Amino acid sequence: MLKARHIMTDRVVTIQGLATVAEALNLMRKNKVHELVVERSSPEDAYGILTDEDIVYNVIAEGEDPLAVQVYEVMMKPCVVVNPDLGVEFVAKLFANVGIRCAPVIQEKLLGIISVSDILHKGG
Repeated sequence: MLKARHIMTDRVVTIQGLATVAEALNLMRKNKVHELVVERSSPEDAYGILTDEDIVYNVIAEGEDPLAVQVYEVMMKPCVVVNPDLGVEFVAKLFANVGIRCAPVIQEKLLGIISVSDILHKGG
């Protein structure tokens, strides 16, 4: 069975929760990604995630200034995470049930990120 670890993207772009949304946008553009994993403030803390949709819906559409809004204000935290050994079919069901497009892949530490496009392009 094809597992999350087989199709995930190893290169994960991360950002601090205290960064501005403008910094997040620049990081997304520079790295050609649609989501950033928000780093934990301590080992006991949960990971967060910030997507381009979060920025469009919660910052731009609200007329907020991306320079004045910090990542932690609009990110999803705690975010849904995926175990690397979870079957791709179950990842797809999880995404559908929760209504998300991507999730960090974590087993003791951050290993990668898996998205709907990974499932479409590498999962079949």
